[in-house]
Amino acid sequence: MKGPKRKRAADRVQGVFSFLVACALAPFWSPHAWATEPLVIAASPSLKEPLEALGRAFEAARPDVRVRLFFDSGLDLRRTIAAMENSGKYFIGSGPIHLVAPAEDELLTRLEQKYYVLPGTRRIYATTSLVLVVPESLVEAPSSFDALARNARLRVAVADPRVTALGQRTDELLRSLGMAEALKDRLDVAGDARGVLDHLLNGAADVAIVFGPDAVRESQRVRIVATAPVEADRPITHSMAMERYCPNRSLCEDFLAFVQTPEAQRVVKGLGYGAPGNGKTGTVLR
Repeated sequence: MKGPKRKRAADRVQGVFSFLVACALAPFWSPHAWATEPLVIAASPSLKEPLEALGRAFEAARPDVRVRLFFDSGLDLRRTIAAMENSGKYFIGSGPIHLVAPAEDELLTRLEQKYYVLPGTRRIYATTSLVLVVPESLVEAPSSFDALARNARLRVAVADPRVTALGQRTDELLRSLGMAEALKDRLDVAGDARGVLDHLLNGAADVAIVFGPDAVRESQRVRIVATAPVEADRPITHSMAMERYCPNRSLCEDFLAFVQTPEAQRVVKGLGYGAPGNGKTGTVLR
């Protein structure tokens, strides 16, 4: 890495460390310092909504804890964790990060392989599925994806599979259901989820296919009429795991257990995510 690029990387990592240290020290600057302990989660920004909601719910149950979120994109999140692990500044029980929650489970697998997160601590806390939505005002709506295929009058708003993950997943779903050919002349293609819903609400389409959370954000104007069958569209899983240098393993265990409680599942369902139930992939270490 050449000089300027190396310096930018070092500056960025130092900035991240400063943020994390500030999170760790924040309770001591508070007038209620004696009452709170930070729990820092390094996460992908796409999961901001459910993680903030879970954090608030956990704080309500544990007034002695303040959940603090540090957001970074997948690749940068990996670099941040790696830089922290390799900095020589931390050891077991002294790190500034408690949990890691990337958007894709693949990153957790890579971090586990490097032993940057503790194997056996991964917990699934939410899932994302494709859903079929219609305008709230539509009375005669299809009740399933099969019903959509049978009704040749319905136009379908979808995202462009060439530019978005939503579009790619939608295209794969329609092919898996054997509906791609039947719908090809009825598709109204938009650039992204926002565009798909705009096309639906502006009358360019009768129904739309989006991710569950996108639909719930517009719940006053659209309603979900069907969820993609699991056998045709395996839900995207969202997991978190304990960072190796986590400063309070017991607190991490408490949060990992909390995210799979009925209360936490109600929180994520209310935001349009699926609740995984007992979605653990290992045993939390003590």
